[in-house]
Amino acid sequence: MATSVTLSIDIGGSKIKACTLNKNGKILHEYTKIPTPNPANPTNLLAAIKELVKEFRYDRISAGFPGYVRDGIVHTAPNLGTEFWKGVNLAEELMVTLGKPTRVINDADMLGLGCVSGKGFEMMITLGTGFGTAFYLDGKVLPHLEVAHHPIHKDQDYDAFIGEATYNEIGKKKWNKRMQRVLSIMKTVFNYDKLYIGGGLSRKLDFQLDENIILVANIDGIDGGVKLWEQ
Repeated sequence: MATSVTLSIDIGGSKIKACTLNKNGKILHEYTKIPTPNPANPTNLLAAIKELVKEFRYDRISAGFPGYVRDGIVHTAPNLGTEFWKGVNLAEELMVTLGKPTRVINDADMLGLGCVSGKGFEMMITLGTGFGTAFYLDGKVLPHLEVAHHPIHKDQDYDAFIGEATYNEIGKKKWNKRMQRVLSIMKTVFNYDKLYIGGGLSRKLDFQLDENIILVANIDGIDGGVKLWEQ
């Protein structure tokens, strides 16, 4: 549908945000946000989204979810509660709740779709409640890897090592030292052509980045919800 209006939903550990976009990725209805419900189980989350978008007009839905998602089905949700979400077909649940065709992928995957150049092997990381990662080859999103849950230091995974709770605990200086180590690992392991860094904590980075590392804001990847339907 060439003239489709896309409802883009960003489900986060602390907030749920939504906007609508035209076929070119231009915002039609500005971002609106509400706190993520607690507990963030499917019933509560779907009710919150329904209330959030009740004034929106759209033809199809794209949603980014903070966990491992395959074919619209959630397998892990570390910051919302995997015990609530494992095996939930969120794409189908949203389609039933909102009445429109729906696609759901990992939130970092969707943000990156709107940011990448589409040339070569590119990587997206998000720094926020946890550590999000996504990979692309010539603009196509690749199978999702939960790098966040790979051990990096003793019994800590990336979420625990550099997530928001740790930033608040150890402070900006020590956190930036950890981030330098993390970026060194990403560069060595993945050999990306370009790395994009988003998420709220990306604004706390205070050291010189390589030329092929690009800081992005959510607005830079706003059309990821449209591009998801072109995959």
